[in-house]
Amino acid sequence: MRKEGLFIGCLLVSFSALADVRLGSLFSDGMVIQRETLAPIWGWADPGEKIEVSATWGAKAMTKAGKDGSWQVVLKTPKAGVGHVISVVGDNKVVIKDVASGEVWFCGGQSNMDAPMKGFAANAKEEKYQPISEYTKKEIATANDPLLRHIEVPNMPSPYEKKYNFKGSWKAVAPANTSDMTATGYFFGRELRKHLKDVPIGLLECAWSGTRIQPWISTGTYLSNPETAAYYKREMADLKKRSSVWTLEDAKANHQVALEKWNANGKKGYRPKMQGDPVEDKKCPASLHNGMVSVVVPYAIKGVIWYQGESNAGYMTECYEDYFSTLIRSWRSEWNRGDVPFYWVQLASYRNPKPGPIENDEWASICDQQRRCLKLPNTGMAVAIDIGEAKDVHPRNKIDIGKRLALWALAKDYDVKVPAYSGPLYQGYEISGRNVLIKFSHVGSGLMAGHKNLLEDPIEVDAPLKRFQVCGKDRVWKWADVKIISKDAIEVSHPEIGNPMVVRYAWSSNPEGANLYNKEGLPASMFTTE
Repeated sequence: MRKEGLFIGCLLVSFSALADVRLGSLFSDGMVIQRETLAPIWGWADPGEKIEVSATWGAKAMTKAGKDGSWQVVLKTPKAGVGHVISVVGDNKVVIKDVASGEVWFCGGQSNMDAPMKGFAANAKEEKYQPISEYTKKEIATANDPLLRHIEVPNMPSPYEKKYNFKGSWKAVAPANTSDMTATGYFFGRELRKHLKDVPIGLLECAWSGTRIQPWISTGTYLSNPETAAYYKREMADLKKRSSVWTLEDAKANHQVALEKWNANGKKGYRPKMQGDPVEDKKCPASLHNGMVSVVVPYAIKGVIWYQGESNAGYMTECYEDYFSTLIRSWRSEWNRGDVPFYWVQLASYRNPKPGPIENDEWASICDQQRRCLKLPNTGMAVAIDIGEAKDVHPRNKIDIGKRLALWALAKDYDVKVPAYSGPLYQGYEISGRNVLIKFSHVGSGLMAGHKNLLEDPIEVDAPLKRFQVCGKDRVWKWADVKIISKDAIEVSHPEIGNPMVVRYAWSSNPEGANLYNKEGLPASMFTTE
């Protein structure tokens, strides 16, 4: 049973308004409900008020509002279709029109999920990527699909209290709506719509730019483990301390000083921002789970797509795999729908490429930890190594990112036959004298050296495989010689290293030139044999 909590309880409403049956924003005109399942529907009313929920496909359920006014029922949902109506009757009646039964995907993460279509229709930072901007601009102006719908949870940090509702509405793809939709989610949904024909797709966006993974994990999950509980308690104690000394007056004064320095320095760099109340800080552990995830659990979903990790390159980087795995497991537990599909985007290449092999790179470390999370059941990863931009952490090409995410869903969840749904993934290695033999899974019809240009499909090229580095016991890295020796294996060596120990591929924030693909045109993930 859901509770309305302070978010609603603090609103100034009359007693008569409190008596009305009310529903969350998820349950509104144009909603997409997960097809052929048991879908929770919830809301609020007077304590003890009788509630009856019925749908035009024949499902019906009854309950009473609890002592706190919250209520919840479960409806059996129909096959894919549109034009349904859901009626909720208590002391008043609420009618939800234009309900579509289809597939609902939760779209989470930071800016590369949060960024809307219009952001990628703007001018690219590098001219060579401008054709992708033009493509996106045309897509916004022309796309019209009433069966692809979107709703967005607004940014709401809440470090102490769970929230249970939000202000938002479902909107279908149309020139007037598409510009504000998540670009990654949109192109993922568009690809599903192409293959699933008459099946509606709902995109439930819950993302915020510049966010680490820690705020997206629940308080209960933190406190269930001694190590994460210690971290959570330290962070919350620090928040309490910062919040106790923060005042608006001081913040304004400090901001004015910073602005004057910035102006005196020729306005170089970003314009200083005023420090807000620490309680509204989106970096606090559990704050975004409380404020944004809690408002949608347990809405029936098919699965999750996720694009995040940039903000953890430099913050507790070495722990990312643990936190990401914890997030996946805990969300699945909260939704109580089994191991729902969870697919994510590996970070795209970013920043200027470095000329030589390197020992440490936090960006590469995040990417490798994302790869390692594939050991969790029913997970998948879209590799974006070949579509990043050196000068923009938000690559324009969300078209291929959406397609690559959709390949996992089509193959694993919808039994659609696709040539391949993943690029080559490191499987294991064997040292044979001066050579290291590396084997891959997901090779499709074989490995190849490939080249990708903008939105074109990758093509096979007659070129050496690049961006493999190898070292011996001395940890001195050398660019390796590499050759494909079978459908699923390569041989790595270097003439100056007689006893190779470790091989890495694409171990850099921008491994420009990395070119290992399968023949179906999907890029290999970066990896290390360590």
